[in-house]
Amino acid sequence: MIAGGRPLRGEVRISGAKNAALPILCASLLSAQALVLDNLPELKDVDTLVRLLQGMGVHAERQPGGIHLACPDLHTPVAAYELVKTMRASILVLGPLLARCGQARVSLPGGCAIGERPVDLHIKGLEAMGARISIEHGYIVAQVDRLRGARIFMDTITVTGTENLMMAATLADGITLLENAAREPEVIDLAECLIAMGARIKGHGTDLITIEGVPALHAARHRVMPDRIESGTFLVAAAATQGDVTLRNTCPDALLAVLDKLYEANASIDRNGDSLRIRMRGPNLGVSVRTAPHPAFPTDMQAQFMAMNCVAEGTTVITETIFENRFMHVQELRRLGANIEIEGNTAIIRGVPGLEGADVMATDLRASASLVIAGLIAQGETRIERIYHLDRGYEHIEAKLMGLGADIRRVAAPAIG
Repeated sequence: MIAGGRPLRGEVRISGAKNAALPILCASLLSAQALVLDNLPELKDVDTLVRLLQGMGVHAERQPGGIHLACPDLHTPVAAYELVKTMRASILVLGPLLARCGQARVSLPGGCAIGERPVDLHIKGLEAMGARISIEHGYIVAQVDRLRGARIFMDTITVTGTENLMMAATLADGITLLENAAREPEVIDLAECLIAMGARIKGHGTDLITIEGVPALHAARHRVMPDRIESGTFLVAAAATQGDVTLRNTCPDALLAVLDKLYEANASIDRNGDSLRIRMRGPNLGVSVRTAPHPAFPTDMQAQFMAMNCVAEGTTVITETIFENRFMHVQELRRLGANIEIEGNTAIIRGVPGLEGADVMATDLRASASLVIAGLIAQGETRIERIYHLDRGYEHIEAKLMGLGADIRRVAAPAIG
């Protein structure tokens, strides 16, 4: 429940990145020795993946702000549907399992209903490295004696595909070239963790990554990067509410496309090391965006900017090029009084003087964040249902918003019947 109309003010600490933590957790499968992670966010998706890894033989011991992982005996190379169905990132165990023990049985993944995210590029890449793969009863079944280096060109840019193949290649025989690779900061963070474990990787952060396989990886310690999407969400929330917020432990260099658009929308942004302070210079001017792979504007920030644009001056246009179903939040924003039209993969937003609180329903992780921002803007009370989506990707979001002056709280769902 959110009682809106209050500008956000104060400081907030940004947590570790969900989209970096998940593949890095999977990297623990690659070594019999310990992997210690710091700055690990407390998220539902992290908990789910840790349980999945434990079922395979990973020993996991939570520590304050982190986790100690060790997998001396990878005894069950199976990712069952019961856990995989809740998160698509589970596919990231496929490459490490094949590389470490030569076999894997991984359920086809589930997760947010934001559009097709096929795993065919993962499969084609592993097949190029010598794996024998079939789909049986909803599972990817894979075997190989030992993966071998290969030159792999990915038809489309895929973050999880790049991460899966990069992890697999660390223990392959020979050199692997990943062409048209994803350049996201989370890919770079995974590569840095793998390098700390003894992998030989070059070119991460570019569209050509070179991995020279080694016989084994060793123990390492790694700090998960700050979450650029959580950072962007709080920046937009501050701008949309005409607030004054300072973010600590953030990652300004990974946020350049978002910061440019906020500046265009009339925000003043001051950087001091890993901190960012945002204030509005005047009225919210809104901003048109087009999503594309990094370093362009991230699809994971599209919904949040749409919420801000709902009360901006004039008309803005948002074009979504990554996921075909990522406008499901539009009908919920309309319930709050937003004026939005959809034409194919484009949303046309005509700013209105204000939004009014209403009951709305979250459809996916980032859509839920957009509804929170809209609720913070709206006059009156907004009740958001299905907030379990938020818990998948935002650590203690209501507590952090309360610390910035928001009137927000969790309430029990009303009884039915």
